Amino acid sequence: MDTLNATVALLKEITESEVFGEVNASLDSLGDNDAVDAAVAASEGIARLEAVRFRALGRLSRYRGGASSVVQEAALALSVVDTHAGALVSAAEALTTRLPRTLGLLDQGKVGGYGAMKVATATAWLSDEDARAVDAVLEDRIPDRNSEQIRKAANHAAMMADRDGASRRVERHRAGRRLSVRQGETGVASIEVQDGPVEKVAAAYTRIDREARALRAGGETRTLDQLRADVALDLLLSGQGGKSERSEVFLYMDLNIYLGMNDDPAEMAGHGHIPASLARHIAGGSNTVLRRIITDPLSGQVLDLGRDRYRPTAGLDEFVRVRDRECRRPGCHRVAQACDLDHALPWQFGGHTADTELVDLCRRDHRLKDEPGWNYRLGSDGTLTITTPTGQSYDSMPPPLHEPRDEEPSAF
Repeated sequence: MDTLNATVALLKEITESEVFGEVNASLDSLGDNDAVDAAVAASEGIARLEAVRFRALGRLSRYRGGASSVVQEAALALSVVDTHAGALVSAAEALTTRLPRTLGLLDQGKVGGYGAMKVATATAWLSDEDARAVDAVLEDRIPDRNSEQIRKAANHAAMMADRDGASRRVERHRAGRRLSVRQGETGVASIEVQDGPVEKVAAAYTRIDREARALRAGGETRTLDQLRADVALDLLLSGQGGKSERSEVFLYMDLNIYLGMNDDPAEMAGHGHIPASLARHIAGGSNTVLRRIITDPLSGQVLDLGRDRYRPTAGLDEFVRVRDRECRRPGCHRVAQACDLDHALPWQFGGHTADTELVDLCRRDHRLKDEPGWNYRLGSDGTLTITTPTGQSYDSMPPPLHEPRDEEPSAF
């Protein structure tokens, strides 16, 4: 414990030193070259600190025996999304065991953390012996290279180390194809087919591009980029360009927003806040179904869906999903429709099937809840407190549908 405290104290002393303030204050007087030199020096320092972070995460993973929950704990502690936390932990495990020379380059500030992660990814499929051989080859090839150069160099070296394995790797990658959604800035998102067969991806792009160009030649005023995006989405939704299909999303907006009496942001489950104008456009669609929700004026939390009778089992399910909107673990944004309803207090230990004890958790976080050392507690005000195996606590509560009000609001 004394060693741990000393290490943490030293890191804080370094990062919180007054020297940082003095450096920042002097930057305004730097010329062009000096500014670049300062940026390079800062990047080298960041790389060294990233080496410290990788060693710490590698140590945590070894201490836990490689438990999958290490990723979720890292995501919470470092305030990063789960996919990035997983990549960090995976890279940490590789760098601290199979790739010591690449880790050494981080210590010297000659390779950044992102580049080191590219090496870890490129060598993940190799045996320990082959990975160390590639690590040795790359020691002189990747210093001061950008991440794309490092990726290419690492992939080439890995394929050269195990050519038969490279063929098997291609098969595994193609078998691992998946669809992902990435939420962007307000009102936009991206959808991506990851690790799709290259020939199909190329053929799909060719078809989309061809239809987009045909529309453009026919007098469309949209740009080619806009047309490609619109054609791709139309094809996904209906199987043919130009025709859309009904889909379900949860959109939360105040009656005053809907009526155009104010322009406060609305919220779309899984995405976040969107402008009032976009919310009204979506709500005004021909296939839109509006649902009246009753909220607590003092907290803005959902009380009911406006039914006049007791909620049956199906209604309780719907109520909790509408209330929670997303998975209740902090940082997870899987929409409630795709989550499991779970008892905060396990049923076998006295939990009840009631809206005061049920929460939405995605399948991964549902399983995480049952792992040793993880504790979930639902307070009387709806706050879910998650305690990790290291004793760190994180609170989760659905954001209110509106700001607290002094007067009874209109229902919508």
